[in-house]
Amino acid sequence: MKLRGLYAITDSQLLAGGKLLPYVEAALKGGARLLQYRDKSSDDARRLREAEALRELCARHGAQLIINDDAELAARLGVGLHLGQGDGSLAAARALLGRKAIIGATCHARLDLAEQAIREGASYVAFGRFFDSNTKPGAPAASLELLAQARQLAGLPIVAIGGVTLDNAPSLIAHGASLVAVIHALFSAENAAEVERRAHAFSALFATP
Repeated sequence: MKLRGLYAITDSQLLAGGKLLPYVEAALKGGARLLQYRDKSSDDARRLREAEALRELCARHGAQLIINDDAELAARLGVGLHLGQGDGSLAAARALLGRKAIIGATCHARLDLAEQAIREGASYVAFGRFFDSNTKPGAPAASLELLAQARQLAGLPIVAIGGVTLDNAPSLIAHGASLVAVIHALFSAENAAEVERRAHAFSALFATP
């Protein structure tokens, strides 16, 4: 599967109150290619249940499920994994999940972290924050120049994350982002139909070569 397009990331607060599955399904209908299940709670039983349901939705829509920071859960479900810095060894995760699993790495705004992730077997490298972000507020650290440099270095799909909107995503794609990771600009919608509309709009940005 070619890693290109909209990368939707769940947020347990935004998607509370029964919104998780209908909103995610709407994002997948709108063309999201990757879906990251991000839940920092310690309720393992609920996380397993939700992740299993999300895996079914992704399979139905031809997308890939990525689990945030939980290699055991990813291995149990046979899905992908995303590791932040300090979330354990990428090389160990690769050994656990096998050659074919999608494993991504957070590289903040540092090319050296990307180089290390590539050596350890990453499937994609994620840079950010590019813009002011609701999820991780503070000054943006990553620049469009960094994206262009990373594209020359990596030879891997590049994910741009942090404050991505429909207005600023085109510049990220033009500078080499293979995927744009979106949380608030996708899931802070009033209803599932609006999530689907936004997902279509993000996906359409990748339609031109």
